[in-house]
Amino acid sequence: MPIYHSLGNIPPKRHTISEKPNGGIYYEQLFGTEGFHGMSSLLYHVHRPTRVAALGEPVNVAPQLAVEKSIQSRMLRGWDVAPANDYLEARVPLLFNHDLIIAAAAPRQSLRSYFYKNADSDEVIFVHKGTGTLRTFLGNLTFSYGDYLVVPRGMIYQIDFDTEDNRLMITESHSPVVTPKRYRNEFGQLLEHSPYCERDIRKPQNLETHDEVGEFVLKIKKQGVLHTAVYETHPFDVVGWDGYNYPYAFSAHDFEPITGRIHQPPPVHQTFEGHNFVICTFAPRLYDYHPKSIPAPYNHSNIDSDEVLYYVDGDFMSRNHVEKGFFSLHPGGIPHGPHPGAYERSIGQKETLELAVMIDTFKPLWLTPQALHLQDPEYYLSWKE
Repeated sequence: MPIYHSLGNIPPKRHTISEKPNGGIYYEQLFGTEGFHGMSSLLYHVHRPTRVAALGEPVNVAPQLAVEKSIQSRMLRGWDVAPANDYLEARVPLLFNHDLIIAAAAPRQSLRSYFYKNADSDEVIFVHKGTGTLRTFLGNLTFSYGDYLVVPRGMIYQIDFDTEDNRLMITESHSPVVTPKRYRNEFGQLLEHSPYCERDIRKPQNLETHDEVGEFVLKIKKQGVLHTAVYETHPFDVVGWDGYNYPYAFSAHDFEPITGRIHQPPPVHQTFEGHNFVICTFAPRLYDYHPKSIPAPYNHSNIDSDEVLYYVDGDFMSRNHVEKGFFSLHPGGIPHGPHPGAYERSIGQKETLELAVMIDTFKPLWLTPQALHLQDPEYYLSWKE
């Protein structure tokens, strides 16, 4: 989000001396992406952020390919992903391509024993179940059901959960995640027709500053490999920062649906985008108000995109049987639409209380072995009369 933000103490001019109260200087760091062109923030550390003391053995965590080329529609039971104690081990990749990874996770324990940095991807963490606090070196964000947590690549973080019953849907984007360009003017301000505005964006607060020397384990994901580095100083030693590159939260409950007299196409639900994909929010809304409108979506041809729907809550109008945590995958190359009877049942309905997250990719998605274990093998037959 192109919104300037600042926390803590910073000097009046960038790239100038920032003095410590008891002598010495703070160490400046440019934290940005896309070289020196993309979003960036300037951070001021108590210690140099480069003090690596040891490196561990790398571990391959890249998703494994099970199905690459297919036109079979699939339904995956995402909440059948088994809970795991460790935050990273709980993340189960289901769908992926060269642009992104879509995973489900049920972490039972907070991430406290080490710090994490995804140097490969921006992360969009959708909170389906659970509450807690995302703790980062740029400040903290509390979260609850329905929140998107947008975490830029390179962000060092830990995460606290209030209970052991948590469900997350995580999108890792190999390109920066941004708000749709059509929602913004040339200055980056969200326009009046946008389904959300800057007031809905929750920026980090409560900057933690730890002046500690010791051994601090940081796990770094890069090129599908998880590296372990031991640092001599606490990663959360930032005394102040300012800029445009930081984590933020946005609640799906704050998304204001765009409706009309007749059925509106999926782009009106768009919330974020990355290279070759979009993320949309299907929020509770009034149905179309033309006297002869058909609220259910019309059949449409997926020629240029794969469509993934993650079902969060409510009764999704176009499917005959879905449950919380289900993923549907409708691949490009064949048409899809409402299940038999759903089209007719929607006539005369006034509103929907459904909540779902949709990801449309413009390159085919591949399935992992874990996804195949979760699938309903007969879902592709569910349009038979």
